[in-house]
Order: sequence, then structure tokens, then C-alpha cells
Amino acid sequence: MTKKVIPPSELIINPDGSVFHLHLRPDQLTDRIILVGDPARVDLVAGFFDTQTFEVSSREFHTIGGTYKGKPIMCLSHGIGPDNIDIVINELDALANVDFTTREVKDEKRSLTMVRIGTSGALQPELTLGTPVIAEKSIGFDGVLNYYAGRNEVADLGFEKALCDHTHWNPLWAKPYVVDADAELVDRIGRDDMVRGNTISAVGFYGPQGRELRLPLSNPDLNSLIESFEYNGRRVTNYEMESAPLAGLGRLMGHRCMTVCSIIANRFTNVSNPNYKDGIRTLIETVLERI
Repeated sequence: MTKKVIPPSELIINPDGSVFHLHLRPDQLTDRIILVGDPARVDLVAGFFDTQTFEVSSREFHTIGGTYKGKPIMCLSHGIGPDNIDIVINELDALANVDFTTREVKDEKRSLTMVRIGTSGALQPELTLGTPVIAEKSIGFDGVLNYYAGRNEVADLGFEKALCDHTHWNPLWAKPYVVDADAELVDRIGRDDMVRGNTISAVGFYGPQGRELRLPLSNPDLNSLIESFEYNGRRVTNYEMESAPLAGLGRLMGHRCMTVCSIIANRFTNVSNPNYKDGIRTLIETVLERI
């Protein structure tokens, strides 16, 4: 059987042998990866490492590799938004499963464990500020997964249809997709001290999450419809911008992925906490212990 060879136009490899956007080399890749949005937060995570073996920065992508209690690990920032997740996951997968010398896809696939630690806005009144919420199911309003073959095989099609029917989904928007996080990883990270949630990944921060500043919204009732939605006993818990493409692409590629977010605002009760960093620090320590 002929091996798949990735052309230079499709996978750009830098002169130093690193992948185009992340500027990481295959030899730097670890099996355990913490993902964060803010490049500065990488320093906070790496501050818990026993050792730091390398540091690479390129655009919003900042990576520090090392060990935590003897386990090889790296922390990588992905910036804001689902489009960045598409870049990060594809390039991490290439580092794991493409031979950078021959450009051939490897026969034996390497599976990575990726946990994203983020911040989020709650959509249910009982979710108080500082609550850690795992995206057990991620609801992608971004459309990224719709560009990949096999999308329906990893998606909860019944959930998708029920949500579209309930919210009178606008056909001008990308069709939502609903994907489960890795179940074993959810159990291991979440245990009994984190909320198991159903998290929306929005394609933007303002209008796409129902925030109205100067421009009016095309559907000002969307958030109230989302808040009242229920499917098989599941309600939508929170908004963020990256969990769905991470979970979806991870499942398609054979990686183990999940997102956990600290609630820093409640869209239902209209409260927020801009001084959320202590809660994030505690969440980081917890995830490092359990990953």
C-alpha cells in the first residue's frame, strides 16, 4: 500500500525542521500537553514544572516543555478562537504522525493527551463564579469540523437537530456540531469536584455570544433560547471559543482531548469577576496533578 505523502504546500516545514506556525520540532513534542489561550499563561503553568527543557515563541503560539513530577509535559498557547485551534491541532498531529524527512504519514499512529484550561461565561444561574466546568459535550457554533470528512461519525446528530429546532437556527450561520470529550480523560481530570457541562464554542466574543454594543444582533433572543434548551436531561452550561474544534478534531485524529474552564462571568445573572487569576492557578495545579 502506497504511503500518503504530504506536499510542501500543504504542510510547511521551516528551514530548522520545525512546523510552520508553532515552530516546534518533532523531537520536542511530548505526549501530554496543556493548552491555554494566553501566551503569558504558559509561564504560569511552566512555573509548576520541575524542569524546563525548551521554550519557543511564534506569534500567539508560546510553548514551554519540561517535566512535572517526572512526567514529560509541555504547555502551549493557542490564542483566541476556533481558527487557531484548527492550526494547533493539525500541526501537533503532524509533529506526531508525519515523518518530517520523507513527508510520509507514519504507519503507527501516536495519540496525544491534550487538556485545555480556559475561562468561560456561564449560561445557567447556579454556576457561580470560580466554578470549574468540564466541556463533557462541546457544541461548535464555529463550523470548523464541518470542513472535515467523518464529521457525522463523531458528532451527536440528535443533539444538533434538537438545538437547531429549539433556537430556530439561522441558515446563514454555520451548522452547529456536538462532540464528546474523551470519556476517560473527563473522569480522570474531573473526578467529583468539577461540573460536567455542555459548552458552546462561539465563533466570536461579542455578537456571536449575544453581546450587543453598538451593532444590533440578528437574533437578540438566541441566549434566552439556549438557556431554556434541554436534550436528554442536558442543558447548555457555558460559552467559550475553543472546546468544540479541539474535541472534534481530536476524535477524528485519534487524540484524547478535553477542555475545563473556570467561570469568570455569568451571562444569566449579569455578574463577572475580572480578578480570576487565583482560581485559574488552582485549576492549573489540579490538572497538572491528574493529567
